[in-house]
Parts: sequence; structure tokens; C-alpha cells
Amino acid sequence: MTKVVFLGQSSDIPKLVVQARAQYPHLQVYTEDEPGARDAEVAACWRPAHGALARFPKLRLIHAIAAGVDNILEDPALPPLPICRVVAPDLTEGMTEFILWSVLLFHRNLDQVLTNQRRRQWQRVDQEPAASRSVGILGLGTLGTHAARTLAQHGYQVRGWSRQAKQIANVRSYAGADQLDEFLAGTDILVCLLPLTDETRGILDRRLLGKLPRGAALVHCGRGGHLVSQDVLALVREGHLRGAVLDVFEVEPLDTASPLWDEPNIFVTPHIASANSITSILDQISENIRRLQADEPLQNLVDAQKGY
Repeated sequence: MTKVVFLGQSSDIPKLVVQARAQYPHLQVYTEDEPGARDAEVAACWRPAHGALARFPKLRLIHAIAAGVDNILEDPALPPLPICRVVAPDLTEGMTEFILWSVLLFHRNLDQVLTNQRRRQWQRVDQEPAASRSVGILGLGTLGTHAARTLAQHGYQVRGWSRQAKQIANVRSYAGADQLDEFLAGTDILVCLLPLTDETRGILDRRLLGKLPRGAALVHCGRGGHLVSQDVLALVREGHLRGAVLDVFEVEPLDTASPLWDEPNIFVTPHIASANSITSILDQISENIRRLQADEPLQNLVDAQKGY
């Protein structure tokens, strides 16, 4: 049996351990402090403490339990091993649903309706067709591509930006630093789905968001490290941004003293844009373990140089 150690700062870890032991008999499952864990060949993790992975000398594979891997790559003592991430249909569908809800919030002027409700003010708001709104997807990976296609199917003008040009039906593609400003200038609702890398850390700042048209909105469900929250707050208060849906933050949970909670035009959600089911996480880890043992190509292998 392959020995797997689960570790890190996630409330899903205990659930993963219980289900893996019950339903995956070909795996010998440990938590990081249990006897025998030191001999693990595979580490399944989320936000492991720096240096924790180096404690397991027999590791052959590091497997994230989610789509993001920046929390693993930041470890200065990270062993030079293959790293895989989880990309499952339920995660993709869930993310697209969250983005569609967020886009509708601004497209249908429901943000104004919610503000009016707090004021006990009955006031009809203008309604425009989806074709009147330009939605820009910042990051066209698996999640961004699916969201872009779905928004296009709903009639929105969809544009996407990525490091390299992508061909997606009914989506206008922009690529590279030279086309970023043009992409931003034509975007009414900006959706961030970038991976977190050295190049994208802190990208949602005044400099970038200031290039959006006045009155644009932000939907942030990428990574917390993209966000410069004080810049977003200032731009909303100044009216350059009409509002923002923020699902991920620089530090989580969001501090109860943060002014983001009370800003009327900022909608805070607690990192719930999407999540993999326990079964889909374990299925992908199990499949990659099979591939590892059979010396077959691994699924969703991370390019450590790119950061995703």
C-alpha cells in the first residue's frame, strides 16, 4: 500500500483522512504526527508549515488538495519533487456559478437594489441587456476559460487576458503586458482568476484598477495575495469603482476590524466561490498515486517556474 500523509491548515484535512481510510483501502493514511507518517511517499496538503514537507524523506509526490499551490511553493525548504493540484468539474462549475452571480449583481444593478433596501427605499433600477456589458476575465486557465465561455453563452461581451493568447469562441483574447491596458480600458466588470506568482502578487492595486473605466466593478475570486485591499477600498469610496465582490483576502479570515465589512458597495464572502468535494479531491489524489506507481504522466502537474 502507498503511504499518504495529510497535513496543513485546512478544515478539510480531518474529513479527508476519515474518508480516505474508509473508502480507499489501497492507501495507508496518516496525519503528520502519527507514527509511520515519516515513511510517507505522498503528501496531500494545504498551507503546510514551512519546512514541514522536508520532514518526510521518502516523499515522491506532493499533492495540493485544491487548485492553488502558491502556499506550497512559498516554502523555502520545499523538496524538489513533482507537485500536482486538484482541478475537478465541481470546482469549475461552482466557480462559474459564483462569477455569474457576481456579474449579475452589477449588470442587473442589484447592488443598488440592496443599498436601497437598507435605506427602506422603493426605487426601480435601470435594466440593460447582457450584450451591453463587457466582462473581462483576468486569467484564462481552466477556471477562467470555463467562466468566459459561460458568460459568452449568456450574451455578455467577454474579453480575456492571459500571459499567452488563447482561442476561445466568442471571447476576445488579449495577451501579454503590451495588451493589458487595452484589455482593462474596455472592461465594465473585471473578474480576477489569475494564479498567484511573483508577477501577479499585489496586482489588484490602484495602478491596475485605475485603468478600468470609471464606474467599473471588480469580482475577485483568484488568490488573496493579488489583492491590495486598501487600494480597492479607496477606489470604491472615490467612485472610480462602483463596487466589488471580494471572496479572497491578503489575510484570512478577514479581520473583524477591517473597513471592508462595512463598506456599502463592497460585498465580502468568506472564500466560498468554489470548492472541491471530498470525494473529487481523493479521487484525483488516488489516480495520481496510481499513475506515479505505474510511471505514467501525472494529472494537473504544476510548473514550479510558472507557479501553476
